[in-house]
Amino acid sequence: MPVDFDVKGKVIAITGAGSGIGFATARLLAEQGCLLSICDVNGTALAECTKEIAALSSSPLNILSTVVDVRKVSDVDSWIDATVAKFGKLDGGINMAGVIPKVINIERVEDLNDEDWNFVIDVNLNGVMHCMRAQLRNMNIGGSIINAASICGVIGFPKNAAYTATKHAVIGLSRTAAKEVGDREIRVNCIAPGLIEGPMQQKSVATRGGEQVWKCHIMRRGTPFEVGSLITWLLCDQSKYISGTVQIIDGAWAC
Repeated sequence: MPVDFDVKGKVIAITGAGSGIGFATARLLAEQGCLLSICDVNGTALAECTKEIAALSSSPLNILSTVVDVRKVSDVDSWIDATVAKFGKLDGGINMAGVIPKVINIERVEDLNDEDWNFVIDVNLNGVMHCMRAQLRNMNIGGSIINAASICGVIGFPKNAAYTATKHAVIGLSRTAAKEVGDREIRVNCIAPGLIEGPMQQKSVATRGGEQVWKCHIMRRGTPFEVGSLITWLLCDQSKYISGTVQIIDGAWAC
């Protein structure tokens, strides 16, 4: 049975829309009548997802699709400028773009290599900052931003330093912004998913017994749609007094 959220007509910008949670959220928002500006660094994946998302919308004109590398300020700023130029406003930002290092579940802090560390920091933290900064400069009064943290952002994980550090940092960045923009009634929240079906999670659990590490803590894997439903609720007017929070969706893992 479809779930109805009060988001129809809102202009929402989404990163990481070419797969996983970002794609599932974009699908749900298209069905709910949002005007979407979606982006991803993978142009091929984005093109395929755009076709499916547009088919769910009332008009293909309601979708703007752009290849964006969130590490690049020029890419991000141009994307948000184009979004506002096309739709005339910006009501929400969903920042889902993220990566994991090659050495997740393998290297301890003392063994970390600079290349992996810097890559993860650049996408997961700098990328969120670039997007949120551009979005807030253009956000309507009463808007809402949702940033991708993780269950790794609220507890520590061995052999997962780079990813865990970025997700803790995203939470701090989001809470700071929430206090700065409250006078404009703009909300900034984080989601903290646990093990959710998708490409990133498949890579994570595939390394050195990762599946066993995750399995013993949760009832089951979650679905991108379940996370997308939480994100959509954080966008809608029914949640307009919720800001600066970390919404954990992890099947009771971290409790």
